[in-house]
Amino acid sequence: MPPRQSSDISRGKAAVSDVYSSMRASILEGEIAPGTRINIDAVSRSLGVSQTPVREVLQRLEGDNLVVYNPGRGYSTTPLLDLAELRSLFEFRLLVEPWAARSAAVDRLANPSAALEKEITAFRGAMTSSGDLRQDLVAHDTRFHDTILAAAGNTVVRHAFAQTHCHLHTFRLYPADVDGAITVAEHSAVREAIKACQPEQAEAAMAEHIRNSFARFAQAFEDHADLAPLEDGGPPRRHIVD
Repeated sequence: MPPRQSSDISRGKAAVSDVYSSMRASILEGEIAPGTRINIDAVSRSLGVSQTPVREVLQRLEGDNLVVYNPGRGYSTTPLLDLAELRSLFEFRLLVEPWAARSAAVDRLANPSAALEKEITAFRGAMTSSGDLRQDLVAHDTRFHDTILAAAGNTVVRHAFAQTHCHLHTFRLYPADVDGAITVAEHSAVREAIKACQPEQAEAAMAEHIRNSFARFAQAFEDHADLAPLEDGGPPRRHIVD
């Protein structure tokens, strides 16, 4: 068998990238409902590709915790977070991210304020679009928070946070901040405190942002829950009603 040509390899990589982007978007935007079994043959036919890139993409999506593999049944999309899981995720974020913001608010070259401002400015440009911003908001939120975690300089914490895939999972719930304006305002407050090298203010601004984010995403459970605080002085928590 002759060796594969570089053009063939490039086409293969492009196919995987395209399929990944398409399937990821469909899952995040709810076009493929949570808990849906994925028919590999049907996906390959609908996207006009062979089954090989689809299988590779499903493995990547499994790594993102967006699909799960069950022996004998194949792949299916993961269920949405329930309220208890959402609360646990945000409690973890309250432990990690205010500390990271405080650690990043330093008067040295590691200060990430310039990168954060660039990220906010880029997303504000996307906000002028009339299209669905969910994918852009997921990407912006992921980059913004990861930039702060990277500046904190603790690779163990950063890796542990990345393994939660929190941005992908929370944005599968309906966000109250559909145009991103509230998120940008809260991100800007965090960025200003980091730029000014004010660690206490940066920590407080990030904690407020995390609490507010929890309250917004918890609205997805509003019709099936009673209110209770996330923590003293925090946003509302909801207990699911049987």
